[in-house]
Amino acid sequence: MSDQKPTILVTRKLPEAVEQRILEHFNAKLNADDHPYTTDEMLDLVQGADAIYACHTDKLSADVIRRLPASVRAIANISVGVDHVDLDAAKSRSIVVTNTPGVLADATAELTMLLILAAARRAGEGERLVRSGNWNMWSPSFMLGTQVTGKRLGVIGMGGVGQVVATRARGFDMQIHYYNRTRLSPDLEHGAEYHDSYENLLPHCDFLSLHCPATPETHHLLNAERIALLPDGAIVVNAARGSVIDESALMVALKSGKLAAAGLDVFDNEPKIDPAFRELDNVFLMPHVGSATRETRNAMGFMVIDNLNAIFADQEPPNRVL
Repeated sequence: MSDQKPTILVTRKLPEAVEQRILEHFNAKLNADDHPYTTDEMLDLVQGADAIYACHTDKLSADVIRRLPASVRAIANISVGVDHVDLDAAKSRSIVVTNTPGVLADATAELTMLLILAAARRAGEGERLVRSGNWNMWSPSFMLGTQVTGKRLGVIGMGGVGQVVATRARGFDMQIHYYNRTRLSPDLEHGAEYHDSYENLLPHCDFLSLHCPATPETHHLLNAERIALLPDGAIVVNAARGSVIDESALMVALKSGKLAAAGLDVFDNEPKIDPAFRELDNVFLMPHVGSATRETRNAMGFMVIDNLNAIFADQEPPNRVL
């Protein structure tokens, strides 16, 4: 790396510790007020930059990447998923793309367990009732939910997050069933039962948790036909990407009682989610905060810096996607 610091465009506001370290290593254009840049703003600000420090809210389409200045060598993402980046376009420009895998498994698994418990025990309804001042009774039949302990949990996507979710769920004596593109080794399964297709897995799921990336193959993988294979009264939670669920089919199943509840941290078209979700009492809603702990966001932020330092030193970045 030369004595002159590389210039990077940071598209969103980052934790203070991360921004301090960025300024130690780079000539950084920081986003002080954290507003999402429009395409024109980004293309203006990126002039003269060597890299973009990006997150999943940045839509780096083929057109945007085509219009990036020749100086841009890398798109370093503070996210695991890179579905917001047109990888073919980046490859055609020889732009390195990196992500931040591994460090967010614990935080996202914690959030997943929150979704499971909150959806099962009607936490959203209960919190709204107490906060509104309208709680005025109790009876043995009041606010009955679904017990989590001992139930069957199906996991789609048994990568880092899925495996930690399974570990946490075993603390509730849940029986783990899973589908993954490849079966785990016995030492990673820990007794979980493998199913070789979605269709074989779903009938065994009192709870279903989704932990797969957003790809053309996983788009709306949970559709009306597959929801029908779940046991009546099942609960679905999603802390992966909104696109893996057909939201219209999900809402039909929630309204009909086919599904007892859902816990969702991610949505299609977020943050402008389908307003119909707000009308469903049996959906526990969170604003895409799976990795939102100070510890995890700092670790992710530092990982981006490590990737960029490697790139600017003409070394292989630790977390290259492309």
